[in-house]
Amino acid sequence: MQYDPKIHCENVWKIFGKSSEKVMKASPSDRDDIAASLHCTIAVREANLEIREGEVFVIMGLSGSGKSTILRCLNHLIQPTHGRVVIDGKDLNTLNAKDIREIRQEKMGMVFQNFGLLPHRNVLDNVALGLEVQRLTSQERYKRTREALDLVGLLDWEQYYPNELSGGMQQRVGLARALAVNPEMLLMDEAFSALDPLIRRQMQEEFLKLIAIVKKTIVFITHDLDEALKLANRIAVMKDGRIVQIGTPEEIVMQPADEYVSEFVSSVSRSKVVSAKNLMMEPDKWISAEKEDPIAVLNKMRKNDIDSIFITDFTNRLVGVVSMKRLKETLNRSPAGLKYMAHQDYASVPPDTNLEDLISHAAQTKVPIAVLDEGERLLGVISRSSLLEKLADLI
Repeated sequence: MQYDPKIHCENVWKIFGKSSEKVMKASPSDRDDIAASLHCTIAVREANLEIREGEVFVIMGLSGSGKSTILRCLNHLIQPTHGRVVIDGKDLNTLNAKDIREIRQEKMGMVFQNFGLLPHRNVLDNVALGLEVQRLTSQERYKRTREALDLVGLLDWEQYYPNELSGGMQQRVGLARALAVNPEMLLMDEAFSALDPLIRRQMQEEFLKLIAIVKKTIVFITHDLDEALKLANRIAVMKDGRIVQIGTPEEIVMQPADEYVSEFVSSVSRSKVVSAKNLMMEPDKWISAEKEDPIAVLNKMRKNDIDSIFITDFTNRLVGVVSMKRLKETLNRSPAGLKYMAHQDYASVPPDTNLEDLISHAAQTKVPIAVLDEGERLLGVISRSSLLEKLADLI
């Protein structure tokens, strides 16, 4: 499928120091030595990435890997030494300072590790700050501010000051401030790392619920692998300023690009990153319409050697499941429509459910697991045999 990336980085380098251009002009094999001799630091090297609209793209690595620097290159808070950043098809190198400021104000929101709240302003006025910069009327400003506070669950706290809030609440205020300007993109730099572990996990859960509502493009910086695996659609792993691998959480864990990534993910339980969407089979042989002839359905089950079949309505929404035994018994007594034979004794999961949770579901049902979308439509089916095969691969 073709798509235009929301954010595109092409061969981006960032070298700190007065002689950065001299370092850049040197041959790639000599740049480290020349940078050291000229007291320069190469923070980002040859970074290439594409971030799709609506995805959560996590950039992770250890301290000093260049992840926060590349984040600031995306909105030109830090000017790349070489290469280009393209936002919605616009090359930032070709824009003047005023145009770049407008992109930051209108398209991008930032959330920082240290919250960045103004202590002399209450919650309401902290969140309204970006809208003041946009010169909105006070009525419109506070309307949007309260909508953002409602999203993060702090509507009743608008008159409190930052020093009266917990760390988690302060971070929610920072998130609300970024959301209030209704940006298309959120850039989040170690947003949860200053929080206590319990509060951090709670924020991650709330964040996942929030992004399902607001549907923004999000670039999230973290050094925490568990956090990256939990939040990301895709992950870029950085080392010494270089992106060493980009992939889905499952690809990063199951197919590490080199020894560094392999070591990085060595402690991760693979069952946490293998998801239902990667295991499910096409539902064709497991599915029948509720108005289909029961005898034809019975023959279909025999042909495909399956014991149960899922019944769907005309919109492909799941009505229930029918076992071969029940189908035979009902047909012998008095023929009836599939809709009336179907029962609800099955397990259903969303496509992002991990293998660990799938095993728990499989233990509680005798029929395959149904993978459903948000509209309760059947996307695929996971049989016990496919689960066992995957487990065997992981051992």
